[in-house]
Amino acid sequence: MKSRCYANESGAIEFAAPTASNVVFMKHSTDRILTTHVGSLPRSQAVTDVVFAREQGKPEPPDGAGVITRAVEEVVRRQVDAGIDVVSDGEMSKISYATYIRERITGFDGDTPREPGLDLIEFPRLMKKLADTGATAKYRRPRCVGPIATKSLEPLRTDIDNLRKAVEAAKPTEAFMNAASPGVIALFQPNDYYPTQDAYLEAVAEAMRIEYEGIAASGILLQIDAPDLGMGRHTMYKNRSVEEYLRLAAMHVEVLNHALRNVPASQARMHVCWGNYEGPHHHDIPMELLLPVVLKAKPQALLFEAANPRHAHEWTVFRDTKLPDDKILIPGVLSSTTNYVEHPLLVAERICRFADIVGRERVIAGTDCGFGTFAGFGPVDPDITYMKLGAMAEGARIASKRLWTR
Repeated sequence: MKSRCYANESGAIEFAAPTASNVVFMKHSTDRILTTHVGSLPRSQAVTDVVFAREQGKPEPPDGAGVITRAVEEVVRRQVDAGIDVVSDGEMSKISYATYIRERITGFDGDTPREPGLDLIEFPRLMKKLADTGATAKYRRPRCVGPIATKSLEPLRTDIDNLRKAVEAAKPTEAFMNAASPGVIALFQPNDYYPTQDAYLEAVAEAMRIEYEGIAASGILLQIDAPDLGMGRHTMYKNRSVEEYLRLAAMHVEVLNHALRNVPASQARMHVCWGNYEGPHHHDIPMELLLPVVLKAKPQALLFEAANPRHAHEWTVFRDTKLPDDKILIPGVLSSTTNYVEHPLLVAERICRFADIVGRERVIAGTDCGFGTFAGFGPVDPDITYMKLGAMAEGARIASKRLWTR
């Protein structure tokens, strides 16, 4: 199914909003536990060279477009081979999950100093160690310095075409594509142009609306990446009170929902996290406080951290919360910052905890975060990444046997 385009009143080309004829309803775990992940996967050096050349405005290596296309084909095939049902393009064409938008919307330029989390500020030796080992991103984080508008839809069209072709060849159960939330764009790329932060968020949201609707109209599930809702507490808003932060997070959700006004909830999922790095995370806002805000977001499925030592216990928050009847939970049953390969029996145990809360049909096994948050670095070895995904698939099979035979 091809996505459709039209010219708006200003003459700019936009994707058509999803209609009854092209809406894809998110698959449930109807006869077994489905598996997925957050989105980004390790990129080869060839892919990294292409995306960094694009980011720096330098000539691409030979056949740069072909390098990305073939990488998407391979990463989708490897996901299917590992037992992943709902696959992504691994974010092969993106230098990071938030700053990639500089190629797609106007108003961004320059660079922004890194804003370390409050937990790392308190442990400067660890922060230096992470920087020395490459865990500090080397790409630019541009600032908003001018009016925001659509710059080019071509990168999105290319991403959609590449993923669709790879899906046709590998035949997974379903596919999704990542897109940055307005809040996470604002989190990493501060505003120097708009008179207020509210005006900035609204401008970003309206520009990103076109991407959200384009992905949905293509027949691919839309995943909103919104780590601002968790990580923002100890980074962007670390000097605010908890009450102020929750109010600001609620505003981020409200702006996102408006940008998703033409996208059916059943065609969207949302990822929240507290930062994909190995740190103490002792300033993370508890899920108990965050969940009421997050549940107001429109996407039907929620991906969240549930495997790492700081948040694994918070499955009880979901048990003790009145959840919407149609909400699909995609808990992280694999950590994305360690090379430990989770035992399938532990994966099955984690899956069954959530199935006992909302029912087996409304649980999909996922990961805490991405395995390639930005190009050129990943704490998990690429081959171990797929070994971990295979362990998740095996754990899902064990959980399915338990849940469908008891």
